[in-house]
Amino acid sequence: MALCTDTTVFRRLRHIVLQCVPHVAAWVAVIVWLTGVSAGTAGAADLRVDAANNKGVVELETGGSSGTSIRVAEDLAGIVNDGATRRVLPVVGTSAVQNIWDLALLRGIDMAIVQADVLDGVRQQRALPGIENNFTYITKLYNEEFHLLARAEIKTIADLANQKVNVGVRGSGTGVTAGRLFELLAIPFKPVNDSQELALEKLRKGEIAAMAYVAGKPASVFQGLRREDGLHFIPIPLNPSVANAYVPTSLTAADYPGLIANNQSVDTVAVGTVLAVANLVPDSERYRNVRNFVDVFFTEFKSLLEPGHHPMWREVNLAAELPGWRRFAPAAQWLDRNAAVAAKQNPQSPQDIKTLFARFLDARQEVVGGTPLTDRQKQELYDQFQQWQSGHSR
Repeated sequence: MALCTDTTVFRRLRHIVLQCVPHVAAWVAVIVWLTGVSAGTAGAADLRVDAANNKGVVELETGGSSGTSIRVAEDLAGIVNDGATRRVLPVVGTSAVQNIWDLALLRGIDMAIVQADVLDGVRQQRALPGIENNFTYITKLYNEEFHLLARAEIKTIADLANQKVNVGVRGSGTGVTAGRLFELLAIPFKPVNDSQELALEKLRKGEIAAMAYVAGKPASVFQGLRREDGLHFIPIPLNPSVANAYVPTSLTAADYPGLIANNQSVDTVAVGTVLAVANLVPDSERYRNVRNFVDVFFTEFKSLLEPGHHPMWREVNLAAELPGWRRFAPAAQWLDRNAAVAAKQNPQSPQDIKTLFARFLDARQEVVGGTPLTDRQKQELYDQFQQWQSGHSR
């Protein structure tokens, strides 16, 4: 016999039971049974709603709320979500290393934004056996700058030998990058694992000598700081090992007007980030959801370059390769089908690329020494680079 679960009818049934059943234990049992029928019917309805709500959902794990990746995830959600069949659900992770483990082992995490050097570090340390088979990538994303803020008495990074330097919470991307940089520069230091906000307070009080932070410039934690506070950015020297591991870049007054004087800059390095994908079963629901995500993301990429989105999108080249890692098959297939479209979506003009190439040559020349290259020599090398690039466009 089917029971109506309308609230009024249910109350009437309960009233009848209370009137007709003389034993307390009996009427309690009946009420519990009736309640269970009601809850079970409601549960079935909830399951139907739940299936609809989960349609097309992809979970994207990011870094902390003060970093760049959460903003980037919000931008992705803005162009992908359609309210019915597609939805990006950002999940704030605890640390860069933990995010990689989550992507490999945690139920429901489909994608994650991770630092390239953290991925390489996990692979080199064999912390996650067979990591190459656990992940693919959709695209390389933006670069994030390595910031090293210190007290006035610290003039160079060498002055931080055996000093306390905050590198973020345990397992953070900053910790991985800082550890690798100090090792490449042969400078021992004492790592401290506090949040960046707490580290800034400790730095002001003199409890630590410096704080490191990998974030897209300008990082919000440094906004409002002034040279009068007794704090400044320390340059990162570009020896051959550092230049081979990271991309040379700089911090300028445009990024941090309170800390860097006009017409001055601070040399540092940039760390690449990657949109990585879990090892999903081909043609499974989750696989199809990520495939649909890729199609919308790549097709609508140009809209991310418009005002209102994070400026880091202007650094992204969808076709850029990540050496040593496999691209997610639907992403590779989209790029093969739409090579001309992808080329037009590259936000960097030929002149921008040529300028960056010239800056790269200058930075490398400072490292290796020797006679500076002439403009003609730079042009010849750039022409060779273009010829090489045309042969490796796929």
